[in-house]
Amino acid sequence: MSDGCCGPAALEIEPFTDRADVGALPIVVIGAGPVGLAAAAHLAERGLDFQVIEAGPRAGASIAQWGHVRVFSPWRYNIDAAARRLLAAQGWTAPDPERLPTGAELIEDYLAPLAALFGERIRLGVKVNAISRLGYDRVRTTGREQAPFVLRLSDGEELRARAVVDASGTYTTPNVLGASGLPAYGEAEAVRFVDHALPDVLGADRDAYTGKHTLVVGAGHSAATTLLALAQVEDTRITWAIRAGSAGRTYGGGEADALPARGALGTRLRAHVESGRITLVTGFYIHSLTVIGSGTGERVRVVSRDPSGAERSVTVDRIISATGYRPDHSIAGELRLDTDPILGSTRALAPLIDPNAHSCGTVPAHGVDELTHPENGYYAVGVKSYGRAPTFLMATGYEQVRSVVAALAGDWEAARDVQLDLPETGVCSSDLAEAQEQRVGLAAGVSGGLLATRPPLAAVNADGGGCCG
Repeated sequence: MSDGCCGPAALEIEPFTDRADVGALPIVVIGAGPVGLAAAAHLAERGLDFQVIEAGPRAGASIAQWGHVRVFSPWRYNIDAAARRLLAAQGWTAPDPERLPTGAELIEDYLAPLAALFGERIRLGVKVNAISRLGYDRVRTTGREQAPFVLRLSDGEELRARAVVDASGTYTTPNVLGASGLPAYGEAEAVRFVDHALPDVLGADRDAYTGKHTLVVGAGHSAATTLLALAQVEDTRITWAIRAGSAGRTYGGGEADALPARGALGTRLRAHVESGRITLVTGFYIHSLTVIGSGTGERVRVVSRDPSGAERSVTVDRIISATGYRPDHSIAGELRLDTDPILGSTRALAPLIDPNAHSCGTVPAHGVDELTHPENGYYAVGVKSYGRAPTFLMATGYEQVRSVVAALAGDWEAARDVQLDLPETGVCSSDLAEAQEQRVGLAAGVSGGLLATRPPLAAVNADGGGCCG
């Protein structure tokens, strides 16, 4: 019978392998960031064969892009338990548990030595372009779960796996500048004037902003950190654009905060706005970007069109996009995923991480049951598992992979015994940065504002896109 439009096709797919053969294949981990390497550590402890595929040239490649920034949680929350055990067995000395590492320190003092333990089981500079089941597209069912996964790699190889743990993060898929979730008209053409969130404003990138007019777009932690850094660059004009009608969420509690130190960052940012050092533009819905001028005089005209159709514009030299991130599920287009229509996480996880109801510190412990898709054996973990929710912590990702690996090992009791020791609820609010900065300042013998000789602080996660380090 042919594959016509009426009735099922009488098609039998010859099995490529049996269960024993599939079980002998490695588990493939996508991404060598903190969560991906934590998955590798748990797999190694349980004696399960694995390979880690990393698109970048090194472990923690995305973190290296913001290596100058201090993460927002101390070392004690940033080291996975299995990774700690494996490293300690090799004579590794853990950093001060209360110290806030920079991204560069996170790589040098933790990720690089951890990756070195796994040797050739980590492949660098290779990207996973697509994942499917060997011989099965998304429609075919009979025998599907007995077929291995097949991963098509950027170097032309196809890799077979018994399971896939996708810890590829979201750093390479930032949200667009345009309002309504759509790219602004002309956004692609103006890309050379747009910088990713958290540029090294007080260091390597300083010259790009000195004497220029910079537009910062976004109301989150990355935007706040960048604005405070830009305020220290001489002869720099700063415009801050947000869609909201006020910056109250970014300012936080200020001096009225129950814990005064928590409100210090917001207070400083508000002071810059009120003094005129930073020009705040509210209700700004970016509609189009147009490059004007020529040669060294080129600039970008940014037009806002609000829901009523009213337009405003600002013309700037540089744009810093701090608009957040979104997951890219396209590589799993031939797998059977059940994602929440709002966040892009699994449906079971969505209500637990909804940013309308939760901060990082109030997200309950969760594991394999909440991360399971209809495609048995495929798990998105880490910040990618959160979809568009900005409520992710590295510690959350570590518990996710501990649970998932236990399930892959058949230890369902351990897999479902999910526990999480998170920082207090307020850690996710941008108005906590001053408290963290004071801790670092005391440790370094300095206090006060963000200094050019010290890294800025930001509430970031190591895979990109979440709210807390």
